[in-house]
Amino acid sequence: MNILTMLWKNLWGGSRTMLFPARPEVSERYRGLVRFDPALCTGCAICKMRCTSRAIEFKTGKGEFYWSYDPGQCTFCGRCVEGCKSHALSQDEECPPVYTTIGELKNSYTVARKPPAPKPAAAVPPAVAGPTANPATGGAQ
Repeated sequence: MNILTMLWKNLWGGSRTMLFPARPEVSERYRGLVRFDPALCTGCAICKMRCTSRAIEFKTGKGEFYWSYDPGQCTFCGRCVEGCKSHALSQDEECPPVYTTIGELKNSYTVARKPPAPKPAAAVPPAVAGPTANPATGGAQ
């Protein structure tokens, strides 16, 4: 096909893109923005370790920790959500909003560190109740 034929078909065919406010429908199992629930977070920082794009920042302080997420750096891979044992992270199923300023969608939280769960009490051995009966002799030992 020569170049003039290709240009003619492209010009005659009309627009093939949507105008700005319109968006295509998202596909099934789409992974969008990461959402954080500070009430469920234990402060383990596994999400930061699993984030390959460095979109999650985690810093510890005395009695609290700082958690931050920047969707402008996120690749929406979902590794942080999969690694969160306490289910404090989830992902939206719709496209993220359009933003014009760097860091406009960034979310930051300062969360008080929860005290560790109490350890279960050690099992107490049963009390000795006295001599046991010997079934072979029929009497007490």
